[in-house]
Amino acid sequence: MSTMRTTRRLGAVSAAAIAATIAFAGPASAHAEVTASNAQALAKDVVLTFTGEAESESAGFTEVRVVLPEGIAPGDVTLDEAPKGWKMKPTKDGYTISGPKLAVGTNAVHKVKVRQLPDAKSLAFKTIETYSDGKVSRWIELPGDGPEPEEPAPVLDLKAAAAGSKPSKAPSSSDDASDKTSEQASGKASGKTEQKADEKKDSNAGAATAIGISIGVLIVAGAGLWVFKQRRQA
Repeated sequence: MSTMRTTRRLGAVSAAAIAATIAFAGPASAHAEVTASNAQALAKDVVLTFTGEAESESAGFTEVRVVLPEGIAPGDVTLDEAPKGWKMKPTKDGYTISGPKLAVGTNAVHKVKVRQLPDAKSLAFKTIETYSDGKVSRWIELPGDGPEPEEPAPVLDLKAAAAGSKPSKAPSSSDDASDKTSEQASGKASGKTEQKADEKKDSNAGAATAIGISIGVLIVAGAGLWVFKQRRQA
């Protein structure tokens, strides 16, 4: 009888310990991660999938902010897939994607297409997740020589670039704006030049008209004087 009670107690203690361990490990095991359709340096049109694991028992995701690594500009990234109603907005160092609150316990998953990955061995994407109750999870710690980070940033390991691959540089939005401004400036300058030419033509035409009128007046006056002299002589 005593043995059975002891066994039951041990079983209850073990179950409680396991439950406590699971409860403690639940939120801690939640994290953000990134995968790629082609995890290779200098690969083009790569689709990155970001997954933010839900760790709140009372709130849902409303926003995810991603800081892009060096070599990927906000203009190089376009939204490929996202939760319904969520929209992407570029920032100075990356982008945010946000929308209606996701259901409690639902992971925040979105995909973006990158024009070209940089020539690197790995890429870290610092990620900040916001819940509907205002709670913020910051997965921004980078791996180092010390202990493993408690809130590690999603890291994508890349294979070496394919033979013959080269980085391509497309005009950025600022370059486009600069070009547009230059074209507008050239157009204005050309317009001013044409306007001055037209004004000069008008001025020359006016002068020619004035000279013609003056000559006509002199001719008429001369003819009148000649007629007057002829009449006096007669």
